[in-house]
Amino acid sequence: MGGRGAGPRTGGKTGAVTVVQRTSSDLRLNPHLHTVVLDGVYREDGGCLVWEELGHLRTREVGELLEHAVRRMARYLRRRGVLAPEERAEEGDDPEGQLAASAVGGQTPPAGPQWLRGLAPLEPSELGFDKPLCASLDGFTLHAATRAGALDTAGREALLRYVLRPPVAQERVEARPDGLVRIVLERAYADGTVAVEMDPLSLLSRLATSVPPPRYHTVKYAGVLAPASPWRARIAPHAEDANEGEEAEASKPRRAGGTYRPWAQLLARTFEIDVLECPDCKGRMKLLAVVTDPQSITRYLAAVGELQDVPGRSPSRGPPYWKSTVLRRKARDVA
Repeated sequence: MGGRGAGPRTGGKTGAVTVVQRTSSDLRLNPHLHTVVLDGVYREDGGCLVWEELGHLRTREVGELLEHAVRRMARYLRRRGVLAPEERAEEGDDPEGQLAASAVGGQTPPAGPQWLRGLAPLEPSELGFDKPLCASLDGFTLHAATRAGALDTAGREALLRYVLRPPVAQERVEARPDGLVRIVLERAYADGTVAVEMDPLSLLSRLATSVPPPRYHTVKYAGVLAPASPWRARIAPHAEDANEGEEAEASKPRRAGGTYRPWAQLLARTFEIDVLECPDCKGRMKLLAVVTDPQSITRYLAAVGELQDVPGRSPSRGPPYWKSTVLRRKARDVA
């Protein structure tokens, strides 16, 4: 999207990375996109790629982009028959659709206390601007106020970690003594809700809807960042540049042309857990062997006092939808 000034010349190409997020912080089904867009274009000049930065983004341009996106999404949904009330599936005709509708509202079985038939129709609303570089229209919102500078390496990594984050952090999930599961919200709702408590069945139902369909990629690359782009190899950092500044263990020589990272380094970057640090002396450990022989595994588990047999399964039962419980907790309730 263009900014102030003359802008780049024709023939430029930009790129973007989009991460599909399916749920909100309380695990309700709330599809939204986190997109990181290059604020400029690459242009070929004399056999070399030249970067041209765009001017400052304006709030009006954010609104224009949202209007264009809403028109295209609404046209696509109408073509699929999703927005037509007469074409909604009756209760029981589409179990997956009923489960998704239940997880959207968060107030219907199996994600809440009572059934909901279909989704509410899309209510039209005028284009509004809540704050700079943020627009809303017909239930859709677009926030474009977050930016990481060209020299802000830590800021860019933090931004990418944010768009790639899981729907809920493990430390925000707590099993309560009354059998419910509490999810502490990342930010309080407008009505003061800071946590949501639900029975395990409702939690599993919301988790089921958060799983993407088979063979559906939730991270998508576009433009010069797409895998098939002929310019991607020319703008992507080389392996030696990406590993520059890493610890000595992580910067060992690798196979030519490879981008392999050790498993311990991947765990440290993803979960911030140093699995090679000894819990007793804090010294460095190294992997000696992987035990795969069943007899050796059983002998080791017996030596350390762990179970050697797989626990038996509980008997099957029907889902108790009538017992579903979803409660919103305010700050005074959590305290």
